[in-house]
Amino acid sequence: MVKEIRVVELFAGVGGFRIGLEGASDAFKTIWNNQWEPSTKHQDASLVYQARFGKKGHCNEDINTIATNAIPDHDLLVGGFPCQDYSVAATLSRSGGIEGKKGVLWWQIYRILNEKGDNRPPYLFLENVDRIINSPANQRGRDFAIILASLADLGYIVEWRVINAADYGFPQRRKRTYIVAYQKSSIVASKVENAKQWTLFEGVLAKAFPFTIKDNIEREFTIDGDIKNVSDNFNKGKKDSPFEDAGIMIDRQVYTTKSTPTYAGDIRQTLGDILVDESFVPEEFFISDEELPKWQYEKGAKKINRISKEGYEYVFSEGGMAFPDYLDKPSRTMITGEGGNAPSRFKHVVQTPSGRYRRLIPIELERLNMFPDNHTLHAEVSDGRRAFLMGNALVCGVVQEVGKSLYKFIYGKAPISRNPIHIQREAQPKLELSLFDNLTTPIACNTPKKTVALDETKHLLIGLVKEDNTEYFLDGAPTKIYYTGKTRNFPSTIALNKLYYFMPYIKGKGVRDCYLVRIARIGNKAEIYPETNDKEPRLVFELELVKQFPEYINIQPNILYTYRDTTLGYVLNQAK
Repeated sequence: MVKEIRVVELFAGVGGFRIGLEGASDAFKTIWNNQWEPSTKHQDASLVYQARFGKKGHCNEDINTIATNAIPDHDLLVGGFPCQDYSVAATLSRSGGIEGKKGVLWWQIYRILNEKGDNRPPYLFLENVDRIINSPANQRGRDFAIILASLADLGYIVEWRVINAADYGFPQRRKRTYIVAYQKSSIVASKVENAKQWTLFEGVLAKAFPFTIKDNIEREFTIDGDIKNVSDNFNKGKKDSPFEDAGIMIDRQVYTTKSTPTYAGDIRQTLGDILVDESFVPEEFFISDEELPKWQYEKGAKKINRISKEGYEYVFSEGGMAFPDYLDKPSRTMITGEGGNAPSRFKHVVQTPSGRYRRLIPIELERLNMFPDNHTLHAEVSDGRRAFLMGNALVCGVVQEVGKSLYKFIYGKAPISRNPIHIQREAQPKLELSLFDNLTTPIACNTPKKTVALDETKHLLIGLVKEDNTEYFLDGAPTKIYYTGKTRNFPSTIALNKLYYFMPYIKGKGVRDCYLVRIARIGNKAEIYPETNDKEPRLVFELELVKQFPEYINIQPNILYTYRDTTLGYVLNQAK
């Protein structure tokens, strides 16, 4: 039996490393993780992480305050640490150690590894932005040199690659630096014989993501001096970083080269491949005719006269962007500002088969990073925050491939996983009730209305009423209980945490009665109808009648699987 690879996940976000590694092999077991968002009371990422993976081993505290002995010993340390200024503030005279700038999270990784001593993990797998190999602007490559030198001093061999996920068949043009390190006493390190051959052909990253040398660019050099000296003097006065986008460091000796990806896979995913059926898209994600010119302006080329702080006039220019986004290519890089309906140059906009323009819904943003559908769905996390979380995340497929490669080097055979990342997604995704297993509060809870004043901006769920239930909804009673059918057929694109109104759709008539969704929760029919003995989990809506229109509104709801998510205003406009 294969021994478990115990994983500690730092700066965990919503668990991208965990998903990728578990997709690579059942051997990877995350035993402890930390996610803390500074300067915010609402810890969205932590809420999502706990909802998906449970509270066991989860730490939602500032890593700066966590004692190293509180972190269990492990085999693999992973994390996407922020890109910051890694410069060294001072040398600790008594210990001979180093002290980096306060609040810089790289130094927390260093601190943990250093204090673990002989128990430090044999393997590291880290991620950062692609520009880390060139930063900062006034001392190119210094930050990366600090990282490499400090890891070398802790006994690690380090290899790295800047990988654009789209170059290897994934659906997003997301370029990131991936770092894999292994203790010189480890199994993997024992297989390194030649730095160049390892980087080009034989290494963990080369096996996962093959490439060839670009433009015959190769370079070798040594990172000299203690860490403080590296911080102060590395590449000082030079215009370009000595680090290329692929390389390895052994005992501070660096081999680096420029790469051209080589991908022989059969699958090349595009933006169009990850889109859901148009009928499943909530109305609020469509761009109205009135708003469309604003989006066209933001996406278009422009020249704007501006005045600098010093009082000089200049012309700010920017080129045009594709509008709408190409569906036959991988998407552009997703950023944290993807959410919200305000026009933006950087948000994705696609054109539907019907000709309408729309933004991407949270599920589609998750798919671009190869997360499971509705991974970030949570009653306390807004769609805008879900977009932010994905903008901060990584492409899980890249992690999965590196995990497979690392496993092969450790155990000498192909890995097996019960949870591989599914590349193909359903055009009409279904809701998984397991997303709410740990939910202690109702999915939605709205205050009963004292007046009949309606808010047209609020979310409305239209539900098709079956013939045997029609009389129940037409009797005029002020309160109702509505049970969904088999919940796995309930569209997962519907924003459950934002449901406010419910209108039953009567075949041949349309909609007439508008109910407030007082509570949306998980339940079963046996709660109210014990005689049915129906204990299958369903969504339950506790409803209060707030408005009965004089006539039925004959709408075209495009109902699939009996439900449609829209806004009240959209329905009322159909009656005009």
